[in-house]
Order: sequence, then structure tokens, then C-alpha cells
Amino acid sequence: MLYSEFSQEQLLIEKEQLQKRYDEFKAQNLSLDMSRGKPSPLQLDLSMDVLGEVDLCENFRASNGFDCRNYGVLDGIPECKKLFAELLEVDEKNIIIGGNSSLTLMFDYISQCMTHGAGKEAWLKQGDIKFICPVPGYDRHFGILEHFGIEMINVDMLSDGPDMDKVNELIKDRSVKGMILVPKYSNPEGITLSDECVRKIAAMKPAAEDFRVIWDNAYCIHDINDTHDELLNVFEAAKEYSSEDMFIEVTSTSKISFPGAGVSALAASDKNIEMIKKRMTVQTIGNDKLNQLRHVMYFKNLDGIKNHMKKHAESLKPKFDAVIRCFTEEFSGTGIASWKNPNGGYFISLNVLEGCAKRTGELCKEAGVVLTTPGATYPYGKDPKDTNIRIAPSFPCVEELETAAELLCVSARLAACEKLLKR
Repeated sequence: MLYSEFSQEQLLIEKEQLQKRYDEFKAQNLSLDMSRGKPSPLQLDLSMDVLGEVDLCENFRASNGFDCRNYGVLDGIPECKKLFAELLEVDEKNIIIGGNSSLTLMFDYISQCMTHGAGKEAWLKQGDIKFICPVPGYDRHFGILEHFGIEMINVDMLSDGPDMDKVNELIKDRSVKGMILVPKYSNPEGITLSDECVRKIAAMKPAAEDFRVIWDNAYCIHDINDTHDELLNVFEAAKEYSSEDMFIEVTSTSKISFPGAGVSALAASDKNIEMIKKRMTVQTIGNDKLNQLRHVMYFKNLDGIKNHMKKHAESLKPKFDAVIRCFTEEFSGTGIASWKNPNGGYFISLNVLEGCAKRTGELCKEAGVVLTTPGATYPYGKDPKDTNIRIAPSFPCVEELETAAELLCVSARLAACEKLLKR
């Protein structure tokens, strides 16, 4: 029966039963964490052989003869550029290899635009700057924009991507300089943009000539289920509209090999690559080329990465299934929650009864389960409906995850009863 149809007496009975279950969880003195999308130790163990690959190389040289132990090679060794070019389906000349974090690549690019512009005057000299943020979205994206004082504008993420009618209205404003999003297995909802949506983004005609789309393709190869989502290559779509300069794509091996010791990459048009490399000549003398070399020697090619990711999927799928199974058992028929079952990525997005996300988080924390702070999936940490909670199933083992998910469900149901009793 729907909670909204319960009488006050029925709600009180339901609340009493849920309180008993909740108190039993509290008595267990739990200490579980579902707050960040960290690979589990078992997943990290999958890549340990990466660390030994350079030891097998007698001269530590890249394919062009360069000694990877030394200074130089600003944009990455050739074989690493080739590997990421294959992964992102772009030309090798349109790839720059970074350090271990694609977040750094995004931060540096926004910084470059602020101080030196994106082909025009520096954004800092153009007055108030705004960015479109599909929501719910990635909190670290919002953190970068807030750091630079860029105003963030919420646009709803629909089932096939951002609300493009709203986006096309917003870009009529010259102060709107960009949009930032995860196009495949979005964080947190696991949505992959449809071909039609990608083409609509490529076809945009923003009033600002220096408008940029930060295409954070973090989960480009992170499938979990046998049914895979397919994402249209945005640069191929952009060719039709001559809008290649509008896109800055980033990715990394953070959840392929090691989050703390992986390799990142940026893909962009010839013009953007030239501008970024000009900035890099004063920023660095080159990133870790030994790490680039060991990754290429281990994975070899795209097929090698795909085979490796199947091992990750074997670890992740039972965890995602456990959370979805718990949601289905606990929430079906209540009308107080909705969620998506993504085919890949690292997160599950749960929407609880409006006005109950923060209270649900408080209840979980009191009972020993840490969630991503409710509101974090919106700019400035403000979820206007207080409904979204990002679930990160990757780190705990299945048994711990089952316990944490059940407690989360009990907490959400208890919070819903509390709210409905006040109506």
C-alpha cells in the first residue's frame, strides 16, 4: 500500500515497526562507508602486475627511442597516446596525456580559460561567468566551478541526457561559457546520452564564441551488465556542425588500474590542443612517462583494457545487484522512492520522498553508515527538493553492502513516515 494512502494510525504503526528495525541496526555498532566511488582492495589487486612491467623493459625507452626516465615529452609518449586515441576514437595528434587524475586536467583547463581565455579574452575580464550543470551531477565538477567563482545553473538530467530545450535557451546568454557533464553512465544516475542528445549538443549555437563543453568521459569503458550502453563519439557528431572546438574530453585509468597511480588523457580539436600545449610548456616538463610506459606494456591495446574491465565487472555486478535487490524488496509498493539500474559506471542514484534525503542521511550516520552527503549531487550542495542520495556500492564487500543497503532503506522509510505524520 502506498504510504501516501496510509491513515495517521497506519503511519504510526509502520513507524513503530521501522523504529524497532532501526534500533537493531544501531545496536550492531556498524562502521560502513558508501560515500565515495572507490575501487575495492580486490579490484586494486587486479592491476598489481602493472607495477612490474617497466622492470621487464631493459632500456626504459618509448617507441620513439625516448628515455622515459628523463625530462621531456610534454604531451605523452607515442604508444600511450595511441592507446587513449583508440579508447576515445580520436586521432593521436588530438590526445594529451596527463598525470594520474582527469580532475586535474579539468581544473587546469578551466584555470586556463579564466586567465587566458578559450580563443578570446580571458573569462576573468568578461564579468560574471556561468556554467550549465546537468543535475543530479558530480560534486567535484561543482567544486571546481565554485572555486573559480563561476555561477552554476541547474538543468535537469532527463532519461536520455540534459534537458536540451532548457540548455538552448540558456546559451543565448553570452555570459554562459560552458557546460560540464559525464556523458556515459553519468555520476550519479548512470544515464548514457542518446545519439540524438549528443547530436543536439554538437549542434548548439551558443552566443558566447568561447563556450566550452567539458566532456568528462570517466566511465567510457566501465560496463557492468552484459547489456552495454553505447555513446556516440561527440567529435564525430561535431564534424557535421564544425563545432569540434567546443569540446574538451577527458578520461583516465583511475578505475581501470589505480586511482592514485593511473594515467589521464585529454582529447580536443587541433586548435584547443595547441592552446593547451602552449600553457603546459610553462606548467610542466612532462608527466610521469614511466607510468605511461608500464600501463601500455601491461594493457597493450584496447582489447587488453576491455578484457581487464570484465574482471572489474565480475567484482562490481554482485554489489550493484545486491543494492537494487534491496531497493526492490524494501520500497516496492510504498511510492516513496525511485532509482535506476545502470548498465555501468560506479553509482546508483536513489530518490527518496521529497524533503527526506537529509533526514535519511542523518539516520544512516547515527546507525554507522556513511553516505555521500545529501545535496552533494547539486551545485552549492543544495538539492532543491531534498530527495537525491548517491550510492557508491564499489568499496564494501557484498555482505557489508547488503547490511548498509537495508539500513538505508529502513532509514528512508522511517524518514518518510516522520514527514507524512506532520502533514
